[in-house]
Formats: sequence, C-alpha cells, structure tokens
Amino acid sequence: MENQEAAISVNDISKIYRIGLKEEISDNFVKASLNFIRSPISNFKKHRSLYRFKDVDLDAEGSDNGGDVLWALRKVSFEIKQGEVVGIIGTNGAGKSTLLKILCKITKPTSGRAEIIGRVSSLLEVGTGFHPELTGRENIYLNGTILGMRKNEIDQKFDDIVDFSGVSKFIDTPVKRYSSGMKVRLAFSVAAYLEPEILIVDEVLAVGDADFQKKCLNKMDDVGKSGRTVLFVSHNMQAVARLCSRSILMGRGKVVDDGPSEKVISTYLNSEMGTSASKEWSDPESAPGNDIARVRAVRIVSGESKVSEYIDINQPYRIEMEYDVFESGFILLPNFHVFNSNGIAAFSVVDVDPDWRGKKRPAGRYVSSVEVPANIMAEGAFNVKAVLVTLKPLSVLFSCPSAVAFTVIDKQDGTTARGDYVGKLHGVMRPKLEWRTEYMRSDS
Repeated sequence: MENQEAAISVNDISKIYRIGLKEEISDNFVKASLNFIRSPISNFKKHRSLYRFKDVDLDAEGSDNGGDVLWALRKVSFEIKQGEVVGIIGTNGAGKSTLLKILCKITKPTSGRAEIIGRVSSLLEVGTGFHPELTGRENIYLNGTILGMRKNEIDQKFDDIVDFSGVSKFIDTPVKRYSSGMKVRLAFSVAAYLEPEILIVDEVLAVGDADFQKKCLNKMDDVGKSGRTVLFVSHNMQAVARLCSRSILMGRGKVVDDGPSEKVISTYLNSEMGTSASKEWSDPESAPGNDIARVRAVRIVSGESKVSEYIDINQPYRIEMEYDVFESGFILLPNFHVFNSNGIAAFSVVDVDPDWRGKKRPAGRYVSSVEVPANIMAEGAFNVKAVLVTLKPLSVLFSCPSAVAFTVIDKQDGTTARGDYVGKLHGVMRPKLEWRTEYMRSDS
C-alpha cells in the first residue's frame, strides 16, 4: 500500500461560516425609521460578509476570531492511497459531512486544497444527484453520463442497478414521487454499480431498512476488495470496523486520530466523545463505597490485554474491578451485570474464585476479574453494572450502574457463529456451538 499513488490528498483545508447574531431591536419610531432607510446598505454588507473573511486570521489557533465565525474545518490534512477503504468517524458537528462536501466539489474550502485522482461517485444526502422531475430510469442514465460513462456501459449495468435497488416497479415513475427509502436504494445502487474509482458514502444509509443496510455494507465490501477507493462516514462502529482497515477520527473540525480502525474506534469510544471502557476514581473520598471498601476502577480488557471498548467476537475479554478494602474481617463478593443497548440483561457473574470463596479478606487493594470466552455475546453495544457486596451480613458496599461499556464486533469473515450467513441474527447471545450433519442415502 505504501508504494501506491494517492487517490485523495487533503492539505490544510479550512472551512469557515458566518452564523447569525441577534439584531438590535428599535425601541422607538425614529430608530425604526432610520434602520429602515439604512437596511439596503446594511443588508448588502451582511450578504457580502458571508463570503469574505478578511477580518479572520486563518492561522490563529483556538480562537474563533469573533462571535459570528464558525470553524467547520480547521487545517485538516491526510492522504488516502488508491484502493484503501477508510472510515471517518466522530460526533455530530465534528466536520465529517463538510469535509465530504468539499471533496465532492459541492462547496469550496475557505483555505487549503484537495487533490482527487479518479472518477468519484458520492452519496451524501437522500436523492443526491437526482432530478425530481425525471424518472428513475432517466436519472440512472443522467448519473452515469455525469460520471463519464457511455450509454452502452450504463446499459450493461442497468439491470443490476434496478435489481439491487428493489424499485423495478417504479423505475419509470418520476423520482419526486419516491419515498426517502426508495431514493436511498436507487441512489446507492447507482453510486456503487457505475464503477467509480472513488466511492464516497455518508451516514445517509441509516435511512434504509436493516436488510438494505446489510446489502449496502456487503456491496461496499465488494467494492473495496475490487481495488477501488472507499471513503465511508458512519456512526455504526461495527460497520466501520468490518469494512475499513483504517479510520480517521474527527473532532471540532480537526483530525484527532488517524490509524488502524481498531485503535481509532477505541480512542473514539474511550474518550469524552463516547462511552468508556475504563472508569477510575482517583479520589478515595469521592469513590463509590463506604468505610469497609471503595472501588478504584472498572475496566474492559481485550484479548490482547489492553483496555478497549472494541471487542472482537472471536476473542475472549475480561471485566475487572479494582477496589480498596479498609476494614478486615468481611467476606466480599464482587459481581458484574451485563446489559445490551435495549436494557435487556445479558448475563450476571459472581466471584467464585476458590482461593477467596467464603473467606474473610484482610485490608488491602484487590483486583477481581472474570474472563468471558470468545463467541458468547452477539454483536452490539453493552454496558456493565459493577457491584460489591458483603456476605454475613448481606450488605451492598457499592453499586455502579453503567460503570463501563463495550461493543462486540462481528467482522463476518466466516469464522464466527454466523458462518457464511449475512442476514440478521436475533438474540443477546451468539455462542459458537458444534454442529454435525449426517447424510442418509436415499433408497430410491
């Protein structure tokens, strides 16, 4: 990959917008009259200021140079090689969509430049590139022509596009009569099947239903494996981990992290931008607990012995509780309760370590952990409630709902419990069990 040419080069791109400010309200007739007379000039100045930023220091760091300036992007730079499949992640307002609009030449950067080598097909909004008065058939040919394809090339792909989109019944109906889901289906089909050298897709796929999203992800996987460049923006970390070997994390208009998807996703989810795989209480006075014991930390540890929110379904992981015992003579029972994103209890585990079971613990620091085997949980997001109780008498020392969170990723490479099946699998658990099939020869 290092010797390949760059398909996309972004160099110090910044994008600034003017935002509205509260106007002064006239409190008497004279002021109102003067403002009315001056309004043509003031309105012209306001309009001109929307596109001129001579008063803004583009090299300034940290400052927004005034209350009416919004930095959507600030000195963003990166390079994507030909054939790379790259994810762009970050919170809402991080600048992801603005960046894609610049790359697709929908809007211009305030400063900096981007170089793109290859034919680009993009899907940024519902119905992107569609003329509402034209039929679905006409829009397919229009988009193909814009991409520089000949009519016979589009003819060869036409049936595949319509079949994938599932709108064959309405292909000769004006697009303005399509639902949002139908527009997304056709738009993605056009973008993916007309063989662009660079495919750019925003979170617009969230509009489609679950089955179509699955089809889209499989298709983008095929596009990436065919050697074409894919830029994929999504809040679905499972999809990003599955499709993209590399990801770029954006925050407040800047590149926060850039590297292997597993590392970048973990940075995103373990930061203030998302949930956390580790929660620590450095101050014993404010830590949950009482005079008997207080918790110091709860962690999710991956199979590589690293604190990580990202858990490969094929790898075991540990849930750890670190705590201080101040008063000796109690039988302690650490326990964890795991819930999915819908609040459904997946499982609960209680400390059954034979070395400490039924024994009173002396004062000191402890780390209790439980290992969860691979291929137990289904893909999805989970959170952990951490609890420490005493036995004889039974008393709750501390209880931390949603202490930590993690996401199980199924890369769908054929090695998990789903095998080669790519459809939806229900349930909180997904154990990989042993199967056996016997063939009984037919007598006929």
